[in-house]
Amino acid sequence: MLVLLPPSETKAEGGSGGPLDLDLLSHPELNPVRAKLVDALVDLAADVPASLAALGLSERQAGEVARNAELRRSPTTPALARYTGVLYDALGLDSLTKAERSRAHRRLAVASALFGLVGGGDPIPAYRLSGGSALPATGPLGALWRPVLEPVLAGADDFMVDLRSSPYNSLARVPGAAVVRVVTEDAKGRRNAVSHFNKAHKGRLARALVESRSEPADLKSLVRVATRSGFHLEPTGPHTADLVV
Repeated sequence: MLVLLPPSETKAEGGSGGPLDLDLLSHPELNPVRAKLVDALVDLAADVPASLAALGLSERQAGEVARNAELRRSPTTPALARYTGVLYDALGLDSLTKAERSRAHRRLAVASALFGLVGGGDPIPAYRLSGGSALPATGPLGALWRPVLEPVLAGADDFMVDLRSSPYNSLARVPGAAVVRVVTEDAKGRRNAVSHFNKAHKGRLARALVESRSEPADLKSLVRVATRSGFHLEPTGPHTADLVV
């Protein structure tokens, strides 16, 4: 099983790993695009106003541009420790046991605008680049990633659980993945997508999937594992399910 998580805009500082080495990341076939984007971000960082415009940042966020300028030299840390925010707080990496953390590194992957897809344990630096960005040197990221990322995802043998957000869904389609939607249900049975707490519920589900020794191989077994963990996960189609909260 491979659970595809969205990244976060916020990143933890520092790290104890050496500088970025693309050869240490999962899916080395993505390295040519990764290298192109790293070069583009570092070069763009030399022009702070242009960087802020391309990345959709305010002047108060100029520190994010400084991060990009140091991409090749800054320390790295495992991806699941690099990303922060609501989903990753709910995942609670630091409170997992050693065995659970090992499963998290194997079972969880993060969709990344800069790296395409990284394993939970892949060593990455702090950076700023969103899925909806268009860099002057590369254009829209979807057009850059789709031709190389979709074959990688389509060729994977793992059962995939897709928890990505829409900007990252647009970077690559994943045929056959179980797509989970977080919804509420009113007294008449009508369902509405959850927006504010969407990420927290996805983080809790991801945690349950690494706490479990059982590894789902299809939608039916995914529902079974989620139900044992106290979730109301209901299939809505061959490859879709609603997480009712």
